[in-house]
Amino acid sequence: MSGLVVFLCLVFFSTGNPIDDCWRCDSNWEANRKMLADCGAGFGRNAVGGRDGELYIVKDSNDDPENPVPGTLRHAVIQEVPLWIIFDHDMEINLKEELVMSSYKTIDGRGFNIQISDGPCICIYNVSNIIIHNIYIHDCVPGGNAVVRDSPQHSGLRGKSDGDGISVFGARDIWIDHCTLASCYDGLIDVVFGSTAITISNNYMFHHNEVMLLGHSDDYLPDKNMQITIAFNFFGDGLVQRMPRHGYFHILNNIYTSWEMYAIGGSANPTINSQGNVTKHEITEEGEDWKQWNWRSEGDLLLNGAFFTTSGEETPASYMKASSMVARPAYVIISSPPTSGALYCQKDKPC
Repeated sequence: MSGLVVFLCLVFFSTGNPIDDCWRCDSNWEANRKMLADCGAGFGRNAVGGRDGELYIVKDSNDDPENPVPGTLRHAVIQEVPLWIIFDHDMEINLKEELVMSSYKTIDGRGFNIQISDGPCICIYNVSNIIIHNIYIHDCVPGGNAVVRDSPQHSGLRGKSDGDGISVFGARDIWIDHCTLASCYDGLIDVVFGSTAITISNNYMFHHNEVMLLGHSDDYLPDKNMQITIAFNFFGDGLVQRMPRHGYFHILNNIYTSWEMYAIGGSANPTINSQGNVTKHEITEEGEDWKQWNWRSEGDLLLNGAFFTTSGEETPASYMKASSMVARPAYVIISSPPTSGALYCQKDKPC
């Protein structure tokens, strides 16, 4: 049945966004929640999350970092088996410490207004196969120097956290989709310490300075093979800068509005394949090393003074490693902007 639903979506409701075309027209999405795991695209397309596990229903918004209570989000994410985590009512969850996750988990907020805010937020640390979907994450602050449980059998003292909305550290096969993120102490989404195979898609981000840190240090060589897809996102009001460092980045069909410094920037020789965006590229580092970096703009629509400076040698091998799916022409997303951020999904209706 799920294959038929996918086919009907592609035939009758195709937007060119392969993720949304895969599942959003299914009026029975609530019963078919796990179908989402088969709709991934880009470098994070193999993230299955908790597809092969049971549903876990979060009923309690309270948080005990050291001894999580069953029915809470923290209790769900530390379990050692795959879980597809859903909610039974609108919730604003104020975490007392970082939410440390174990592998093979999906946090699926569809159907309710689920917010994680006004405390430390999500930490994806040395794990794999995580899907974060349809959550509003905002006003995150540092935490740490506290005992936090990271499995049913273990708790330990964690150092101070940065105050990111979502921190991805030494992880792989990660997919962050249809979330809304704003106003965090540090980054909205930081991907560091050799994390790779990641897709950041269909998110709405606003009111923040350093939006995404992709690679934590110019000198950290394990980041050089990082592969990240950034697709179909809406970068809204009050954003200042975004900075890929090492690695290979496929940046496609995003809309950037009201940027202040730059939309796509870089340091430490990243390969950036920018396709079908409305964007600006600006080099802020001194010197001329950047002229050797492989940066390509293809089909980007540059409006209101935006510009993109290509550089390096456009070698097929380099851009093959920085390509993850087919981009739509930029004029298409201008005429039909993406529906980004957390969605209002109602039972028995297409999402």
